[in-house]
Amino acid sequence: MKVTGDWLTADSTQAVFAALQADGHSAFAVGGCVRNALMSVPVTDIDIATDATPETVQSLAQAAGLKSVPTGIDHGTITVVSGGTGYEVTTFRADTETDGRHAVVRFSTDMAEDAARRDFTMNALYADAAGQVVDPLGGLPDLEARHVRFIGTAQDRIAEDYLRILRFFRFAAWYGDPDLGFDPDALAAIAQSLDGLQGLSRERIGGEVIKLLAAPDPAPAVGSMEQTGVLHAILPGSTTRGLAVLVHLEQTNNVVPDPLRRLAVLGVFDSDGLRLSKKQQRRLEQYQSLISTTESPAELGYRQGAEVAEDVILLRAALLEAPVAPDALPDARMGSQQKCPVKPGDLMPAYTGAALGEKLREVEDRWVASGFTLSKADLLR
Repeated sequence: MKVTGDWLTADSTQAVFAALQADGHSAFAVGGCVRNALMSVPVTDIDIATDATPETVQSLAQAAGLKSVPTGIDHGTITVVSGGTGYEVTTFRADTETDGRHAVVRFSTDMAEDAARRDFTMNALYADAAGQVVDPLGGLPDLEARHVRFIGTAQDRIAEDYLRILRFFRFAAWYGDPDLGFDPDALAAIAQSLDGLQGLSRERIGGEVIKLLAAPDPAPAVGSMEQTGVLHAILPGSTTRGLAVLVHLEQTNNVVPDPLRRLAVLGVFDSDGLRLSKKQQRRLEQYQSLISTTESPAELGYRQGAEVAEDVILLRAALLEAPVAPDALPDARMGSQQKCPVKPGDLMPAYTGAALGEKLREVEDRWVASGFTLSKADLLR
C-alpha cells in the first residue's frame, strides 16, 4: 500500500528525506500524516522518524544546507526547516520508565520498538519517501475499519500517560466508525484508570477537550465519556443531554462546529478547570448570561454581533430540545448589520454626562423594539 499527496512529494519534504538518507540512515513519515493520507483527510503536520541520533540529524541537515533547531533534543526531536516548513524529525525511541505523565526514553534503531511506544495502532504507520507504507504492528486493518484501538494492552498504554484516556475519545470522535462502537478493552481499562486523570495538568486536559469538541460529531464519544466516568472526573456537573441536539441543529442549519459552543451546551461556563484563554472564558460567560434572556434574534445580533447571536440561538434551541425558527439566524445576521440613526451629538446639549448615556439607551431601546424601523426624526420627537 502506498500514500500519495503534495505533502509527501513536495520538494521541501523530499529534501529532508534525502538529507537523512545521505549517510545510509532510514527515514519515514510517521503517525498522523500517514494516517490522514490513508483516510483522505488533510495532512497538516509532517513528522519523520529515523534511526539517526539527534546529533547525526543535525549534522546531516547542515551538510544538506538545511536549518536544524533542537526543539526537543532530550527526547530525540530536531526540527529541520526545509522550504520554509518545519519538519519534526525524531529518532526511533523505546520507553524505559513512565509515571503516567512523562516517559524516560532510550534511542533505538528498531522501528518496531518505536511503533510499540505509540498510543493507537492507526498511529503506528510509517511511509518511506516514495510513499510505501510500513506497518510493523498490523495497524492497517484497524485503520481501514476505523477502529481506534490501543497498541498492546490498553491498561499498559494508559498507565504510560493518562492523557491517552482523553486522546482515545478524541480519536474515536475524529476517526472512529460510530456504528462500530468503542473498543471494549479500551473502555474497561479507562474505567479502571480514572484516578490517573487527577495528575494531569489542566492545560493538557483543556487542549484535548477542545480538540475533541471540534470533531464533526463528538456526541457519541462524549456520551461514552459520561458512561465511563471520565466526563464527571474532568468536568464535574456537566451533562450531555443537549449535545447531540446541538450537533443536529448545527448540521441542519449549515453552521460550522465550534468547540466553545459545544462546551457551553454541556453546562460548562467556567473554564478554570480547563485553563482556557481569557478570550475563551469571556465567550463562555457571554453564553451563560444570554441563554436565558428574552432578547430576540435580531436584538441579539445587534447587541452581540452575528457570531455570538447565532451561538446563543442554537444553544437555546438545543437546551430546550426544539428546532431553530426558520427566520432566527437570518434575523440575527440582519440585526448585526444595523446602525442606530441617533448619535450622542444629536442629543446634546440638552443631555450631558450620565443623563446623556441614559437618554441614548432609551432611544436605542425604542429603535430596537421597533424592529429598527423608527427614523432619526421619529426617535428625536
